[in-house]
Amino acid sequence: MDDNNLLPKLFQNLLEILNDEEYYDVTIEVGNDPYIKIFRAHMVILHYRSTYLRRMLSTNKKNNDGALVHIKLPNILPEIFQIILRYIYSGRISLEEYDTSDIIKILIAGSELGLQELITYIQSFLIKTKANWMEQNFNLIYQTCFENDSFLELQNFCTNLTSEEPDKIFKSLNFASIPEKLLITIIQSDNLQMEEIQVWNHVLKWGLAQNPEISSDPANFSKEDFKTLKNNVRQCIPFIRFHNLSSEEFSDKVLPYRKILPKDLLYEDLLKYFMNPNKKSKPRMSTKEINIDSKIITSQHAELISKWIDRLKITDEIKTAYKFNLLLRGSRDGFTPEKFHEICDNQFRTITIIKVKDSNEILGGYNPIKWESNDAGNYGTTNDSFIFSFKNSDDIESYILRRVENENFAIHNYREVGPAFGDDLILISDVGICDYMYYEKQIRESTEFFSGEEYEVFQILN
Repeated sequence: MDDNNLLPKLFQNLLEILNDEEYYDVTIEVGNDPYIKIFRAHMVILHYRSTYLRRMLSTNKKNNDGALVHIKLPNILPEIFQIILRYIYSGRISLEEYDTSDIIKILIAGSELGLQELITYIQSFLIKTKANWMEQNFNLIYQTCFENDSFLELQNFCTNLTSEEPDKIFKSLNFASIPEKLLITIIQSDNLQMEEIQVWNHVLKWGLAQNPEISSDPANFSKEDFKTLKNNVRQCIPFIRFHNLSSEEFSDKVLPYRKILPKDLLYEDLLKYFMNPNKKSKPRMSTKEINIDSKIITSQHAELISKWIDRLKITDEIKTAYKFNLLLRGSRDGFTPEKFHEICDNQFRTITIIKVKDSNEILGGYNPIKWESNDAGNYGTTNDSFIFSFKNSDDIESYILRRVENENFAIHNYREVGPAFGDDLILISDVGICDYMYYEKQIRESTEFFSGEEYEVFQILN
């Protein structure tokens, strides 16, 4: 028998107790003039459900000598407290019924009342179902969560967004009202997925928003307007990478605001730099570093492989920061074909990495379809697989990339060998061979057998 079938009646009875007008022994005055509401409640329930109300009840009980206890909660709105009071009695709350802004108010009130279970539940609900809303209203969430040490999950959400996807904060509805300290933290980041001119434009937008009466056109600025804007953004200016701008961007977007640039920026040096036809611009890093648990390749190799998976140019920005989930490592799991098929069969989207013994050479291949075991040795069909090599693992530019030409023979599924990409890259235990059959040319000069010092198989996850 399911004991949970008995719970609905309990919830009903507890709410009936809440609505009872005869046996209550506590009154709670909620809100401020002119909007105040009195709630009736029961001391024993409040005592065990709220740490804050327990302290209040203990104090009031001593002072009232058995009289009706009266508590004041001026910082909570009556309509919010009514929701929380129902939760206190029933242990239930349907957050889907409320606007997100009201859920934030419930969270804050729950924190004041010491309802830790509710605090944890609401934070989890917001992160799972309201992430887009919180990104759009980032300043509200940021200020709310860092004003209260109880909101650790929301603090982590804000910290991760600031460090990993700061461009979303620029797009939030209340970007102009974010604190200066937060803005500086964001523009220092190497993870900004935008051009430097956009960073400059956002800093100007933020600076102008602090004094909305200033015109948006610098041609209409007074001397005082320039002085005001300079004071607003002076802490941000040192973190703008002006040398990353094009000459046209510097001329069109920075020169009109030259009066707000500090003297120590050496404006004349910048001007000479942009007048130099041989200048070289260094772009701001716009990709996220990929963390990878590998003994063979680095995050830079993983970034390059991610671009190959998405068929991007080397100069393109990464659109998807993939996770490289380690499935197999030869030195840990063994080099046998049996172990490879035991771990990797039926796994989709895998990268195989092989370190050639007694060299800095790396070989590898990408299989977007699943691996299979087959006694006869059948072929898997795909046009998205590729094989590659790095002649020197320390030189990321020493790579050779070859995509499949005959998609019907892209992947060789044979029980007696490990990962096999057509007949062009095959690993048999700790021995392998490269040839030229079904991919665009070969990735290795020699077609002789090579020995594998280490090999790893990763699954690519979004």
